Amino acid sequence: MFDPPFPVCLGTGAERRKDCNNGCSAEYTEEGGSKEVVDTFKAKDLIITPATVLKEKPDPNTLVFGTVFTDHMLTVEWSSESGWEKPHIKPLQNLSLHPGSSAFHYAVELFEGLKAFRGVDNKIRLFRPKLNMDRMYRSAMRATLPTFRLSLAPSWDSYRSVLDLHFKLTGLCTFASLQPSLGVKKPTKALIFVILSPVGPYFSSGSFNPVSLWANPKYVRAWKGGTGDCKMGGNYGSSLFAQCEAIENACQQVLWLYGEDNQITEVGTMNLFLYWINENGEEELATPPLDGIILPGVTRQSILDLAHNWGEFKVSERYLTMDDLTTALEESRVREMFGSGTACVVCPVSKILYKGETIHIPTMENGPKLASRILEKLTDIQVRASLLKMPSYFNESLELNPMLMVRRE
Repeated sequence: MFDPPFPVCLGTGAERRKDCNNGCSAEYTEEGGSKEVVDTFKAKDLIITPATVLKEKPDPNTLVFGTVFTDHMLTVEWSSESGWEKPHIKPLQNLSLHPGSSAFHYAVELFEGLKAFRGVDNKIRLFRPKLNMDRMYRSAMRATLPTFRLSLAPSWDSYRSVLDLHFKLTGLCTFASLQPSLGVKKPTKALIFVILSPVGPYFSSGSFNPVSLWANPKYVRAWKGGTGDCKMGGNYGSSLFAQCEAIENACQQVLWLYGEDNQITEVGTMNLFLYWINENGEEELATPPLDGIILPGVTRQSILDLAHNWGEFKVSERYLTMDDLTTALEESRVREMFGSGTACVVCPVSKILYKGETIHIPTMENGPKLASRILEKLTDIQVRASLLKMPSYFNESLELNPMLMVRRE
């Protein structure tokens, strides 16, 4: 899908050089010098430096989400002069960055989060990583970070001497500018690094306990034409003030609204779904559309794919407002509301605090049959993939050692 090497500027030749004032050099243009840059990185070039001392494996029953990290990390460096360096798996260690790096000052960075699962056949798989890589590519383009040729191999050999895992892992892939300059411009140095964390439930309330949402029209997460559909840290850092207010109001997450009609968009760490009887009397699973302010979640897309494949009710990407929701609740047309995301997978919603009033959502009173079914099916795919006959769009999950999250040709 994404074949270009790594041009970030549009246009060709001298036109590109003339129109771009963000520090693009001749090496990026067709008329540039003869200097050869490496336009991608490959798993066959992987350098592995195993840790000499390994940590004791934690008890999976006592894990706190995102607080424990494995013994190794992956790094890949890039510069405009030489392109991509060889990928390197090394012992987990602190990064040494120049204090003038633009990732610190101007948030020239992005990240991706995905999970690896050990299946019942003892093989470790990533869940639909192609969708994460597509999103990472788009985010890199928007942040003027270097891109790479995108392809994923069906399997990797296992390096059991490097790492042996027995439970679910979350991988965080961060891509940051190392440009040591206080000027606001496209970086000439960058770094990808991947760290892994064995995880338990994302919410402290448990893996499938309902959460409460705080909706305040005063705050906006994203706007059209912005970067709300990119996985950039700035989108999350700027949300923390509202998240603190949500906690002060005894809610666990923020429900972000948009526009004068208070459109429902997404939750702080989740996309949102409403299972209801719509205005036309149809049974419908609805979620807000990808119009530039919604993050295109991998779990969101997977739920839409499953529901379309079932063909049992209407499945829509449509605008929903708080008035739509409250009217449907008054008319007893709401069955379930739930969030979705890599971290939580599926999470029921039980109430929304909106304009000083608590709105009860009857999700748990209705099972929740659909949310439970979706969670069960996704879990089956993630840990029982080898035993299931799955729709073709789920066959892109990869068998691998989790440390080897790089491409191979």
